[in-house]
Amino acid sequence: MKITDLRCAVIGKHPIVRIVTDEGLHGLGEVEYTKPYLKPWVLHFREALIGEDPTDVERVMLKIRQRGSFKPYGAAVSAIEHALWDIAGKAAGVPAYKLLDGKVRDQVRVYNGSIRRKRTGDRPEDYAADVKWMMEQPQNFFMIKQGISFHSNMKDTIEGFHYGVTQKQAGYHGAMDQGMISERGFNHMLDCVIAMKEVLGDKVSLALDCGPGWMLPDAIKFARAVEKYNLMWLEDMLTGDYVPWVNPQAYRELTTSTSTPIHTGEQIYLRHNFKELIETQAVRVIGPDPADIGGIAELKWVAEHAHMHSILMAPHGTANGLLGLGALINVCATLPANYIAFEYPSASDPWWEDLVIGLPSQIVTDSMVDLLEAPGLGLDIDAEAARKYLREEDAGFFD
Repeated sequence: MKITDLRCAVIGKHPIVRIVTDEGLHGLGEVEYTKPYLKPWVLHFREALIGEDPTDVERVMLKIRQRGSFKPYGAAVSAIEHALWDIAGKAAGVPAYKLLDGKVRDQVRVYNGSIRRKRTGDRPEDYAADVKWMMEQPQNFFMIKQGISFHSNMKDTIEGFHYGVTQKQAGYHGAMDQGMISERGFNHMLDCVIAMKEVLGDKVSLALDCGPGWMLPDAIKFARAVEKYNLMWLEDMLTGDYVPWVNPQAYRELTTSTSTPIHTGEQIYLRHNFKELIETQAVRVIGPDPADIGGIAELKWVAEHAHMHSILMAPHGTANGLLGLGALINVCATLPANYIAFEYPSASDPWWEDLVIGLPSQIVTDSMVDLLEAPGLGLDIDAEAARKYLREEDAGFFD
């Protein structure tokens, strides 16, 4: 089997990768909806892929893996890798998880990162009302993640929140505020945590997406202050999101200062950039994103290495879309016992549910997702239904 074409179309907000072969099989991969600008970056790999056997996934990846980078530029390589596994599974007539050493669980646990409504504000009562609404959703999520501090509007709406420079209408996703947090800002965050825990109790767990942007002394002080609330983790306090470095030494100082689990990893590309983070026990939880790390095989290698070092695994994925959901389900079915749950991605536009073939009507039940048993990543796009969302330049995407 040979690759005859690599195509990419922005459907809605997502760049969708489609690899075509000379045997009529195709594979799909999806880039986060926050990165529609990556279509040319995907397509610049076209010449390298044509003529390769897509079922030799690692051999193909050896040609392109070194051309990715930290978020967002690992996304193109990652989506191509997903499409290759989709083809490999279809060619073998098995789900992709069978080719990743097979499943160790029949269902995969997820937590809520994407089933949201616009919060009424940034006061403690607003946060309390928001988590109450999330608790009442039919998915019955075991855990909720909420954005606070630099990963929320607090930095803009709470007067004197911090002493750094605040970005105003930065114009792109990923602009970072940073600075020492004021006593007022610090106490406000604590009040919001207390309000949420009063609602959630011990029925639904709470994690906080915090940054990046914190100074280390503030991070240590806050992590210690919330220890009694038994949070699942504090995420991306020092680096994360679109920060193209890791800083394991600072994370290790934070981690060893508190019993509150510290989490990072969504922006990190390749196993090599997790090595020091894992081997120095710099965090308690890692959260690589299969749509940024370099693909699902890359994520599995990192999970196995983390398992050997007693570090927990909770993959990121909130913006990965429904095809991205297929990639997450397949790889997480194979992960070792350090796996907690992945961040459930929902459709960026409601019509996506009419386009994607292979999803059950109720995807999440009691925080669990069934495995997809169709060959490959288990999902496809209804070409006829999707054509009306194609731009004129992408008219031949499904041909």
